[in-house]
Amino acid sequence: MDREKVNEFLGRVVADMAATEAAGSVVVGQRLGLYRALAEGPATPEEFAERTGCHPRYLTEWLRGQAAGGYVGYEPETGRFSLSEEQAFCLADPGGPNVPAAFLIALGMLRSEPRITEAFRTGAGVGWHEHAEDVFVGCDAFFRAGYTAELIPHWIPALEGVDAKLTAGARVADVGCGLGSSSLLLAEAYPRATVLGSDYHTESIALARKRAAEAGLADRVGFEVAGAQDFSGTDFDLVAMFDCLHDMGDPLGAARRVRGALAPDGTWLLVEPLASDRVEENFHPLGRLYYSASTFLCVPSALSQPGGYALGAQAGSAAIRDVVTEAGFTRFREAARTPFNMVYEVRP
Repeated sequence: MDREKVNEFLGRVVADMAATEAAGSVVVGQRLGLYRALAEGPATPEEFAERTGCHPRYLTEWLRGQAAGGYVGYEPETGRFSLSEEQAFCLADPGGPNVPAAFLIALGMLRSEPRITEAFRTGAGVGWHEHAEDVFVGCDAFFRAGYTAELIPHWIPALEGVDAKLTAGARVADVGCGLGSSSLLLAEAYPRATVLGSDYHTESIALARKRAAEAGLADRVGFEVAGAQDFSGTDFDLVAMFDCLHDMGDPLGAARRVRGALAPDGTWLLVEPLASDRVEENFHPLGRLYYSASTFLCVPSALSQPGGYALGAQAGSAAIRDVVTEAGFTRFREAARTPFNMVYEVRP
């Protein structure tokens, strides 16, 4: 046994343990608005306590831990902690990537560990609806940031003729819409378009309807509780699925339903996690993140449903192509990609 290799491995373990435990502190920072407060300017723990109304001893430990992880800065001369412009953008800016929401997802999914452990033994599924609310809220908050940055500026223009149809007043189905953020983004950007969002999760649809009403879009954005294999409507100009096909037990049935729901010249916008068809090419930090989420969320969700599929979050384009081709689609291409997603244009 090589002692240096042992120490190298233990170093990775320490880093992983530190990151795992720090996830709780990031969520605390989000829930209490600590990152937003620190973005207002440098502060000692005592000054920060006056600014936030929180206890200075807790804040001291929190700030030091955040600085140890590189999430905040520290000035030894003044004893003040601060956020750089880049840190503030990622942690506190409503227009940024909303990093804390990713940690909210992680903490939420880890609450299901006893059930997931048992599922390893039995092969049973754990439905999306069976997880903690933090999973639904966290997923919406984290993915919404990415969709806001990419959907209207980049993904829609990458699809042949879709921007023009939406501008003129297209009919859109947003399947697996969750809390409805993607549906509302499309409706806000295209005032003549109508959107029908669907999701099997009743609680998510209730929140989506509330958000549509608050945004003044309920007249053009409707939501229904329905699975991807039986959402209502036909002759849609655009059907969209954002990061959800791989969660389905019957993605083939969903693809066939999309095929039947599209207008003859319609488009299926299919967004999936970035992944290679070669397993070993997914062995990197992002792949590890996706495989972990897939173990706790995606595969259990698929196994809880009829259909016999469990694609997982790292299915790769070949597996996705096989599903859509078997469903009767003849055109499939990668229209765009980001550091996190692959964006496919699928046509009849």
